[in-house]
This record gives sequence, structure tokens and C-alpha cells, in this order.
Amino acid sequence: MTPKEVLEYAKKHDARQLDLRFTDLPGVQQHVTYPITELEETSFEEGFGFDGSSIRGWQAINESDMLLLPDPATAFMDPFFETKTLVMVCDAIDPITRQHYDRDPRWIARKAEMYLRNSGIADTAFFGAEAEFFIFDNVRFDQNTNSGYYFVDAEEGRWNSGRAEHNLGYRPRYKEGYFPVPPTDHHQDLRAEMVETMLRCGLDIECQHHEVATGGQAEIDQRFNTLLKSADNMMTYKYVIRNTAYQYGKTVTFMPKPLFGDNGSGMHTHQSLWKDKKPLFAGDLYAGFSQMGLWYIGGLLRHARALAAIIAPTTNSYKRLVPGYEAPVNLAYSRRNRSAACRIPMYSASPKAKRVEFRPPDPSCNCYMAFAAMLMAGLDGVLNKIDPGEPLDKDIYDLTPEEMKAVPSMPSSLEEALNALEDDHSFLLKGDVFSEELLETYIGYKRKNEADAVRLRPHPYEFALYYDI
Repeated sequence: MTPKEVLEYAKKHDARQLDLRFTDLPGVQQHVTYPITELEETSFEEGFGFDGSSIRGWQAINESDMLLLPDPATAFMDPFFETKTLVMVCDAIDPITRQHYDRDPRWIARKAEMYLRNSGIADTAFFGAEAEFFIFDNVRFDQNTNSGYYFVDAEEGRWNSGRAEHNLGYRPRYKEGYFPVPPTDHHQDLRAEMVETMLRCGLDIECQHHEVATGGQAEIDQRFNTLLKSADNMMTYKYVIRNTAYQYGKTVTFMPKPLFGDNGSGMHTHQSLWKDKKPLFAGDLYAGFSQMGLWYIGGLLRHARALAAIIAPTTNSYKRLVPGYEAPVNLAYSRRNRSAACRIPMYSASPKAKRVEFRPPDPSCNCYMAFAAMLMAGLDGVLNKIDPGEPLDKDIYDLTPEEMKAVPSMPSSLEEALNALEDDHSFLLKGDVFSEELLETYIGYKRKNEADAVRLRPHPYEFALYYDI
């Protein structure tokens, strides 16, 4: 929509409030609300003021004044607020220079798309991300000087098989949640309502289903879109899922590994490059791929350890990235093989369907930065003709120790991933898509507030291991 069409849309739907949304550096969406009378055509150029120093990882207090510039193409009516509310996603702008703010993740995604077009390699990057999540009934957690614990519960959780009251059985066994019909699948109606709400918000949904883990693990798949639009859509996706579950008296988490001993939640990300409306990854090489597509895979694999700090950016991410739970720890590529970091899906022979699925990302990431970083890694592979090596078509977990030594692996901790990003990030700086200052801020924030914060605190299991040492 144009600004004028947004105003007409708001009037048609009797909008009374305007909700402006943007995303902070760790990837959490923020919002501020105005009476709809504050929205005029000039608002799309003049913007709305806010305090950037109160946003995590953003401005210093002496440079706090910033502007939010609404993007008219993102307008939709909020499906949850009691008061009819028009929603738009915004870009952050410096009020003095009128330039985009370098730490705005949405601007990084925009710059990645511009860099792609300017490179001449392609004009469009399509991304399709599959973000998994858990649906719980109750969650409690705390950490202080003399105690630390978490407790999650789900009616569907296999651990509740021995419950005395209100127990009708029908719970998926560990690693067997993919995909039984109800009543073993407890959340068909809830997921269906999530889908219906997403469709009303303008998302294009392909399917929904129970995932492998017990405890209500689920997946709802969106159709692929351009990089920026896919990132915008992922924020709306998370918003709808959380709020629909909340209305049902449930709680959703996108934590990669909330349950010990069962599969975690990934965000497998399908990627392809197009030019002049023609797919560039289709060819007559391995798995029907083109040379460009294989070089793109080479870039993803070459820079995967550095990418980890952005695409698997939490300490909890590395509880998921361990062998034995379908997690792609080892850096290899294959057709069909889901234990490889890069998989080439073989569902269709159509050139338009040719894409690479990068499996290490998880839904705790900032999707604007994650999509941009993956594109930059892939383009570096194309520009430098990085050979991905030989494909690995057998089960990686069945390899001998000698064979495993030849296969590089993802980092085993957030600290290791941050070190890798410090050592290998020049590919992200091309076209000023990422900046040294942004990456320094990001790494510093992650180290201080997450990696060190977890490292400094005793873990409950350490008491079981060491109390009587």
C-alpha cells in the first residue's frame, strides 16, 4: 500500500489506534501506540519520535532522540487488541542526519538486498524459514544468590504419563511426535487457529503439524518470500503464535532446547537466488544444482562457524547443536540427508524449486540479521568460487571416528561462536551491510549479558555432580 492507501485502509477498518513496531538488537519486537488521528500522509516522511537509549544495544543516553518511519507496505489490522488497531513495521532514523540507523536490524536486511542487486549476481534472494516452537501449560524459573531452577509443564508432556488425575493417556513418546493424529496430538485446533489468524494478517501459510519432540513441539510453515519480507513475516509469525497460545491459557517458547533428552527447535532456512525472474540454483551438477548454487553452499559452509554467533545466538542454542537429535552439528552438504548442515531438497524436479536448506539456525535469532548474514556468506562463496567439497550422502552419525575427523563442525558454545565471528567477519562488511562498530557492539553485548552471565552462575546439575566431591 501507499501512504494514502494506508489511510483509506485504516478508515475502512475503523481503526482507532496506530501501533508502530520495530526490532531490537537481540531480535525482540518492540512497539508504541498512538491514536489513529496522529497518522497523516506526512507521517511517513516525518516519522514518530522515541527514546533510542532505552532499547537494548542501541543509542547512548546523550544521543537518545530517534525517529520511527512506518513502512506502508507492512500495514495490517491487529487480530488481538480489543481496540481496533492498525499495525505497521518501522525503520529507525536519525532525526538530525535523516539517515537509517546502523544498528537497526531491518536496515541491515535492506542493505543486504541492495548489495545483492549491486553485485550483479542476482536481483532477488528468496528465504523460507521453518521456525519450530514448544507449547507449554506452565513455566516457572528463577536464579538468585542461593537458588536456581526452571520448571516447565505440558499436559501433552510424556513425563506426565504417570499423573494420577485427569490422565487419558495419548502422549507422544520422546522423539516420536512426528506426526500422530489427535488425541496424541493435543494441539491441532490451537495450531489451526494460529494459521487462520496468520492468514488474516497477510501471511502465506503452507502447512502446520506436530514436531518430533513431546511437550507440544510444533511447526507452522510459511511460503518463501524476499529476504526483508520474510524477516518481517517471521516477526508477525512469532507475535501471532505467542498471543494465540496466550488466549488459550498456554505459553509458547522459541528457545532452541527447553527440554533435556528430546529434540530441540530449529529454524531451517531455505535459500535461493533469482535474476530476471529466473532461478539461478538449478543446473545439471550434483542434485540438479548449478555451479553458482554449489559455490553458495561453499560460502555457507566456509563461514558457518562465524555465522553461528548470529544464527544460533544463545547459550541455549548449543544445547540443541549436539549429535543425536537431528541437529546439523557437522558442516557438510547432501541431497535429502537431514544430518548435513546444508540439505538440497529433492521433492520437486522443477528448476523453480531448487534451493539450499541451511539447517543450523534456530528461532532465537534476530531474523533480519540472520538472513542478511547467510546471504552475505553465500554471496562470498559465489564471488570467490568456494568449492563445498564432496557431498556426504550417508548418515553422518554412522561415520567412524577417523571419517569424522575430516568433517568440520559447528561451535560447541556461544563463546566459541563469538570468537569465530571475531576472527571471520570481513565477508559481512562488504557493501557496508554490517559494520565493525555494529559487530563489536553485538559481540560485546552477547558476551557480557549472556555468555558470561551464564558462565558465572552455578548450574543446578553441578550440585548433583559435585556437592559431595
